[in-house]
Amino acid sequence: MIKIAPSILSADFARLGEDIEDVRRGGADYLHFDVMDGEFVPNISIGVPVLNSVRRATDMILDVHLMIDRPVRYIDAFSKNGADIINVHVESDSPENIRAAVDRTLELGKRAAVTLKPKTPAEAVLPYLDDVSLVLLMTVEPGFGGQSFMYDMLDKIMKIRSWIDSRGLACELEVDGGINPYTAKLAAEAGANVLVAGSDVFKAADRGARIALLRKNAEEAARGGVKQK
Repeated sequence: MIKIAPSILSADFARLGEDIEDVRRGGADYLHFDVMDGEFVPNISIGVPVLNSVRRATDMILDVHLMIDRPVRYIDAFSKNGADIINVHVESDSPENIRAAVDRTLELGKRAAVTLKPKTPAEAVLPYLDDVSLVLLMTVEPGFGGQSFMYDMLDKIMKIRSWIDSRGLACELEVDGGINPYTAKLAAEAGANVLVAGSDVFKAADRGARIALLRKNAEEAARGGVKQK
């Protein structure tokens, strides 16, 4: 099943609660929450206090994407303030500390996830694949919204999907960056089942209709089957 995860990075923060309720009523499955620290990525966004407020405002599944250095330091804080899924970049620390972040997320009863930048080889997910419930593949360089989809990431999506399926895992495969009705089809055809869409959803005149279109296009493409390498 295709899931749509609007990214609040593209919402109007002066009316964030209303925007979140709008996409919830519009059929969104997850709410993507981008955290940037100005170190791991060259931008600063939002953190724990905003997450706490969002958690009190909605019962949506909060997919927290930590674009931060040494994320293991903050797993407890994000968990205790409302994250349902905690997503850490494999590039953000040593393999031992990424493992510690995944393990601590699971200890706290949350869904653990790992994320890859575009230039990171797909193989970097393999040490964690059996333990996480979601893999996020960036289809733009992390740090800024509104970038164009990187079409050369489709092969990486297919490769990771093949590993998930061959191991019989329930792990979801999420893509983030440049998602619109056209690229949603390509990503789903390649094997992604969770689509993060920021400006495409939040800037739409009718967000519910846009979410429905993204889902329709992706589901039609997914029924065509994954193109295996």
